[in-house]
Amino acid sequence: MTATLTEIYRRLHDRYGDQHWWPAETPLEMIVGAILTQSTAWTNVEKGIDGLRSRGPLSSAMLRRVPTEELARLIRPSGYYNVKARKLKAFAAWLGERYGDDLDRLFALDLPALRRELLGIYGVGEETADSIVLYAARKPIFVIDAYTRRIMTRLGLAPKRDSYEAFQALFMENLPHDEIMFNEYHALLVCHGKTACRKSPACRDCCLASLCPFPGSQNR
Repeated sequence: MTATLTEIYRRLHDRYGDQHWWPAETPLEMIVGAILTQSTAWTNVEKGIDGLRSRGPLSSAMLRRVPTEELARLIRPSGYYNVKARKLKAFAAWLGERYGDDLDRLFALDLPALRRELLGIYGVGEETADSIVLYAARKPIFVIDAYTRRIMTRLGLAPKRDSYEAFQALFMENLPHDEIMFNEYHALLVCHGKTACRKSPACRDCCLASLCPFPGSQNR
């Protein structure tokens, strides 16, 4: 499995190159993006972040200060804006109360403790928490999303148990715990899922076709 996952990474990197993720200017902006990107495309997240910036420098204090209704209006392009406004408020309140708005104090926790802390916040699920751990805290954990599930399933590599933890273990147990590699690998899978391994896959253009038993992948 280690050899197979490494070969997949090599092929994806050869095809798409470095992805330079996460596209954010500060760790807090990355966290905000991880919350806003739930159930929407990144282009919509960028519009939502631009809306927040129009209110002033993006900070947890600002997120607490702005009324929830106004916050929802500012992030409206990201979709589900009323719920996401409450999630941003919850995170900002939690960060202020527990860590005095100091992300360095939060990120000083070891990986398991940091993940537990994040999962205790309203609106932060496993994918969002792991995105924060990997991209903001720069700690080695593999983020699992819908693209990764789809690609691994079509390649015949999906774990027997269809759960977030099982898919994550597929990578965590078979690859070195390297934050840079996990960063690039996840980003490359997202790129591949958007470019080739779509819901209706473009198998003829897929760099993984010779590894893939999915119908159509061998007809290159």
